[in-house]
Amino acid sequence: MKENIIPAIRLTLFCAVFFSGIYTLSIFGIAQFAPNQGKGEIVSVNGKKHHINVAQKFTGNQYFWSRPSAVDYNAAGSGGSNKGTNNPDYLAEVNTRIDTFLLKNPTVKRSEIPSDLVTASGSGIDPNISVEGANVQVDRIAKTRNLDKQKVLELVAKNTEKPLLGMLGTQKINVLKLNIALDQLK
Repeated sequence: MKENIIPAIRLTLFCAVFFSGIYTLSIFGIAQFAPNQGKGEIVSVNGKKHHINVAQKFTGNQYFWSRPSAVDYNAAGSGGSNKGTNNPDYLAEVNTRIDTFLLKNPTVKRSEIPSDLVTASGSGIDPNISVEGANVQVDRIAKTRNLDKQKVLELVAKNTEKPLLGMLGTQKINVLKLNIALDQLK
């Protein structure tokens, strides 16, 4: 028994020192070379600061809607709902989101709604939506803002972020950046 306890205590002490100190300080040091020293990208709009890397809640017809959040867009309590895809409560919630989306976007068919507009992300604070998620909202926004549909489509294309190195990930659109650009349209 003694031959197992001593190595276990040594391993515990090593891990405590390494992960509490050395690893943490090395990650902190690397973050100092990142934009804004790893604190994320911050933008100021009308005197109010917003983090680009954290989802914001947009529900007005004049804005592109964000991906739903299981934590009501609270970055301090980031997390998913952890409900399975066959959970009755989860299915009811998704169906409510679909019905709301269809009510506000009458030109869209149920089969055209991308999943990212009716399901929350694992973190609950994903700031991005798919290009398809933005495109299905264009008719509503153009009508609400009395804008030419083509102008809104061009804005979506301009704000589309390409995959990292052209191959890692998918195309995406940051909803906050897109809505800021939308407000700046004349």
